[in-house]
Parts: sequence; C-alpha cells; structure tokens
Amino acid sequence: MSRTRFEHVKISGITCVVPEDFIRIDDELAFFNNDVKLLERNKKILGLGKRHVADERTTNSDLCEAAARELLSALNVDKDSIDALIVVSTSHDYHYPASACVIQGRLALSENCTCFDISGLACSAYVHGLLTAHSLISGGGAKKCLVLAGDITSRHSDRRNRNSNMLFGDAGTATLLEYTDELRPSFFITGTRGTCWNKLIAPAGGYSLPMFSDIAGLEITDATGNVWRLCDDIMKGLDVFKFTTDVGPKGIKDILEFSGKSMEYIDYFAFHQANKQIVRTVAMYAGVPGDKYSAETFSQYGNCGSAAVTVDICRQLSQKPAKNVCLATFGVGLSWGFCLVDMEGAYISPVHLHHTPADNMNRQQKIDYWISYFKEGNNA
Repeated sequence: MSRTRFEHVKISGITCVVPEDFIRIDDELAFFNNDVKLLERNKKILGLGKRHVADERTTNSDLCEAAARELLSALNVDKDSIDALIVVSTSHDYHYPASACVIQGRLALSENCTCFDISGLACSAYVHGLLTAHSLISGGGAKKCLVLAGDITSRHSDRRNRNSNMLFGDAGTATLLEYTDELRPSFFITGTRGTCWNKLIAPAGGYSLPMFSDIAGLEITDATGNVWRLCDDIMKGLDVFKFTTDVGPKGIKDILEFSGKSMEYIDYFAFHQANKQIVRTVAMYAGVPGDKYSAETFSQYGNCGSAAVTVDICRQLSQKPAKNVCLATFGVGLSWGFCLVDMEGAYISPVHLHHTPADNMNRQQKIDYWISYFKEGNNA
C-alpha cells in the first residue's frame, strides 16, 4: 500500500458545477413497476432523491471547463502560471486526445503546461489526482497544478436499469494546488485489489471489445427486468459493498495512524458518495462521529463518480470552512485512495448550475461534423 507525505503543497481552491437538468426519483415510479412501496424502500435504504444529468449537448469536458473557469476567475489566477493540468474521469469525450489537452486549448493555458488524464479509477480517481499534483509540485515539476475531476455517470447505464442508473448523477469540479513555503503536511494512502478488476467494469467500448455493429444494438435483460448494454457499467453489487466496507474503515484507521492524528483532530470526513447506505456503514465501522460527515450529498446529487467526493466538499464546506479534512474514496479496479489535507484558507465554492450554451452541438450535428471531417481526407 502506497503511503506518501508532502509538506509544501496547499489547496488554494475548489469549485463544482452540475448540469441544470435533474431527475427526481419520485418522478420515476414507472421504472419501479408503479409500486410505491418498492420505490419508498429503495429511497429509504439507498437515500435516493435527486440527481443532475447532462443533456446530449453537454460533455464532461464542458462541465470541467466551466468549473475551471469559475475557479480561475474567483482566485484571479494568471492562466500562464498554470504548469500542469490533470483531468481525472471515466467519461472522457474521446479515447484520445486526452481531455486535458482539449481543455487546455479551450482555457488558452500556456503551451508549456503539461497535460494528461488519469483514467479508469472512477470513484477513487480524485485522490489519485491530488496525489499526482502533490508529487509534481513537491518534485519541482510544477508550481501550480489544476486538477479537474468530473464524470457523466448518468450515461454509463440505461435509464431503465434500476440496478445502477438511479444512483448516478453528473458533475465537473476544479481544484487548484500550488507550492507554498509554509509547512502544510498532507498524507496519502492508495492501493489496488486488481484480482477483483471485473467486479465493476464497462466491458465494451475499448479495444478489447470495440463497439461494432454486432453489439451496438445488443440489449440484455436480467432476471429482475434490468436492461444492460455491453458498454454499460456492470457491477457485482454485493462484492463491491463488501469491498467498500472492508477497505473504507481500514483506510480511515490507516491514514490516521500514518499521519499520527486522532479522530478528534479531523474537522470533516469527505466520503465518496456511493449511496447513503455505504457511506453510513463505512462511517459507523470506522467510528466517525455523525457531525463530522454527510451522507446527504448523495440524496441531492447522486453518485457523481470521480467528482462525488469533491461535490460533497463543496456542498458541506463552502459555508462551513474546515482545516483538517480526510478524504475517503474507493472505486474501479478495485482501487482506493485516502488522504488527510489542510484546507485552511482555501476558497470552496458552493455547487453551481451549469447552463448548456445554445451553440453546443447535438448528437446529429456532431455526427454530421465528423462525417464532413473524414471526407476532407488526411491532407486537407
């Protein structure tokens, strides 16, 4: 298990945006066989409430770019001073180029800014992004690093699928980290249980199983009526629940021991908002006091993948700042990331709505654009 300490990196600010459109679980009674008791049972156990979802004209890069613009404006940052841009996501606009390259161009950052993506970790990715940014800054490779965490997880499954789709919402976030002469100790623990790589996976869409015509329209209906496509997230729910309740409490214990801090020292625990049941179970087994964490962010925004823990930070700490914050995340791989960071003086924005620009292309316009682009040939 990787354990790392840094001393001269600070988090200067965090912003978060969600799409303006949303779905209330109460409006989805038809997906629960019009059974009010079944819907209410799911609401009570999982904490289902509302989730914001992007329309077809909005991409993950759009959300992350909007969060970045808000943050740079709020902190009055010279864009030429950004040395590194990291995007953590499982909802990249393209296989390549990296979303970081796309957003770097849109933001008009310096061409000397190094840009790359962290992919395939989903819900633990934000902590890995923070770890990478801390490493770059501590190693002298950058003085200011922008970490953008976002996902459009509502597109990772069919809306008819009551095993997963009802859990997921969309969000984009931005975090600015920079070098400081102050002593700002931060601590990270990360790890991976790769033997369980297939417990949470989207089987098709990569180069192992490309999306060709033989599977593009394929739909599988399971025994309980959930509809699956091979490009959807497929989760072995009980196995993942056992994983989180094993890794979560242990990770919190380990990060406290590694940092030499007590539970009382921590002002706030930001959990990955998988669902209310998981958050409460992990917190209970870890012995986290109820006034030091929230499971309600899930009920307001759903599971936002790599951005979920950051959405929780913005929702909870924008009006009630905290200094010593512990992040607890677990995700695809199966992977995990825990960290203890000092957020004293950081700008934390409330969660803002993102309004889709009128000139964003819809799906058909995008198809027409790329058909035209291909027809131009390689030498155009």
